[in-house]
Amino acid sequence: MASKGLAIIAGVGPGTGGSIARRFAQSYSVVLLSRTPSSYEPLVQEINSNGGQAIGISTDVSDADSVSSAFDQIEKQFPNSALAATIFNPGGGFVKKPFLQLTEEDYARALDSQAKGAFHISKRALPLLLKAKDSSPYPPTLIFTGATASIKGSAQFAAFASAKFALRALAQSLAREFGPQGIHVSHTIIDGIIDIPRTKQWVLPHEDAKLSPDSVSVERVLEFALCTD
Repeated sequence: MASKGLAIIAGVGPGTGGSIARRFAQSYSVVLLSRTPSSYEPLVQEINSNGGQAIGISTDVSDADSVSSAFDQIEKQFPNSALAATIFNPGGGFVKKPFLQLTEEDYARALDSQAKGAFHISKRALPLLLKAKDSSPYPPTLIFTGATASIKGSAQFAAFASAKFALRALAQSLAREFGPQGIHVSHTIIDGIIDIPRTKQWVLPHEDAKLSPDSVSVERVLEFALCTD
């Protein structure tokens, strides 16, 4: 494939991940990671048919071997492409349940998909971002997408909030460690409910209470995180 900047999006589907992928595909080759091919295949086809360059890889971010296999494929397929950005946008671990009904498996699943997943992705992405910093026009970037639960634990969201708090803590630690080394690490909070199939049945006070994945607010968050024009 042609040698140009590369962006990796871990966690794609019909919501924010898809919008992020379309945005980055305007400037970079994109690699889409998701557990199920059905989550990324339509998007890969859409981007490629519109003149972009995209591939998808089935990846379980909570599994170190799965993440390592994905990054091995990426480095093999894009040997001459500098990694411009990695975006960790996990969709797993979302549990709304009264605490006394919450199982240990629910709690572990949330932490695995969010905190452990971010750990695995960061371990493989950061060496590539460091390698790219001298040739990149912008600071190579590692973005973690957060939610309201990243800073506020709500009733019946104990597992999800715990996982999102942990993700934010990891992002802050990485920012302080790798910022001085030339890597831009950002934790971006999308403060609202994204309008996706999973939330269609949620009744909210106002018709426009849900955010469109392609909304200006989401776009602005990404532009701020990237620090680009």
